[in-house]
This record gives sequence, C-alpha cells and structure tokens, in this order.
Amino acid sequence: MVEKIAAVFDGKVFYPTEPIALPALTRVRISVEILPPDQQEGVSFLMAARSLKLQGPPDWSTNIDKYL
Repeated sequence: MVEKIAAVFDGKVFYPTEPIALPALTRVRISVEILPPDQQEGVSFLMAARSLKLQGPPDWSTNIDKYL
C-alpha cells in the first residue's frame, strides 16, 4: 500500500500535517520529496504546537505564573 503524507521536519522528527490512519508502532518506509519554496505551505504555530502533543495540568493557562 502506498499513501502520500504531507509532513514537516523540525530538525529531528517528521510531523504529519494531518492525522494518519495507522496503528501505533507500524513500520513504514519513507521517501522524502523536498518541495520547492513556491509550493511549500506555511505551518501555523497552532498546528505545530498541537503536533507536539504537549501535556500539562488542566489549569495550566489559568495558573501559568505558578508553573513557570
């Protein structure tokens, strides 16, 4: 099965730009096609932050000074 997936490389890891329907720990083979600058889509800060799957306490935004 071949599926094209758009992703962003952060210097260490490739992050898909949309959800992928694969079970965790599925082995894949990746071919990289670097897009020319005029075809690259911008990645919003929110998309980048969500792709990191950060976890924190539920009151993090309310009590940010306490956690810093």
